[in-house]
Amino acid sequence: MGYLISTVKKLIHQLKTHKYVISAYIDNIQKKTGKSPDDFKKLAEEKGFLQNGDLTVKATQITNWLKEEFKLGNGHAMTIYASFKGKTE
Repeated sequence: MGYLISTVKKLIHQLKTHKYVISAYIDNIQKKTGKSPDDFKKLAEEKGFLQNGDLTVKATQITNWLKEEFKLGNGHAMTIYASFKGKTE
């Protein structure tokens, strides 16, 4: 029973840390570009990367676009990509 409680506490800590890291990444992206994840989503829709909220291209095409046009690093570009998939909440 003690092992299970310890494991659950570790998982909770990891989830809290993950949320903090994602939040910090998004804050840094906004400072660097002046754009929120919603802004990037609108731009991606205009480029045809998203249609009705669904991705139409692979992650590489999106991250390459973000790196080239907005000078984001890989981790930051992947964070925006994850936001398109709803994985940053």
